[in-house]
Amino acid sequence: MPELSLAYNGGKDCLVLLILYLFALHKRGLAQVSNPSSKIDTAVQCCYIQDAHPFPEVEEFVAKSIKIYSLALLEYAKPMKAAFHDYLQDAPSVKAILVGTRRTDPHGEHLKHFDPTDKGWPVFVRVHPVIDWHYVDIWTFIRYLNIPYCVLYDMGYTSLGGTTDTHPNPALARQASAQQVPQNKDMNGATNGVAKPKFRPAYELVDDYEERLGRDR
Repeated sequence: MPELSLAYNGGKDCLVLLILYLFALHKRGLAQVSNPSSKIDTAVQCCYIQDAHPFPEVEEFVAKSIKIYSLALLEYAKPMKAAFHDYLQDAPSVKAILVGTRRTDPHGEHLKHFDPTDKGWPVFVRVHPVIDWHYVDIWTFIRYLNIPYCVLYDMGYTSLGGTTDTHPNPALARQASAQQVPQNKDMNGATNGVAKPKFRPAYELVDDYEERLGRDR
């Protein structure tokens, strides 16, 4: 177990991966595992690579995840290659990292379930348990099991990056005529209107290839 870790950033895909991983540990009767050779002392080792411009909502959800799932999470606010280099320095026993990449993600098309890192990158095996899952599979899993998720997904965000390159998905925009819904009349007889959210929640999207329409990169 000390040789395994999980890349976790609070997003929907790695959240599903985390739940699957925890289930696998539970099924095998595995709990806390001591690892005196590194700074980590639990079976649920995680690496969080923070975006250069993180959403406060994502940061809050990651912090909640640490408490809910008892994660031994190390955080790095730097580019991915440098972050993984530092992580392997801090957790030298790690040989493989589970990643929530899927086929429709950038650079995911030709990945296998087990892939060594590319030349010039810190050396470990990338494990992709959900590589063949579809977008709707991810949300069906989360909603069927009633798993708490980041609130941004209820605001129309379907793929989370940073505040400078991530927006609500335009494919989930509501029509203008549906923005207002009537409420009770006030004491003067006027009908109050409460604005509906401008975007439908992420789980209403169905097309894999529309998932990243809200991302600039």
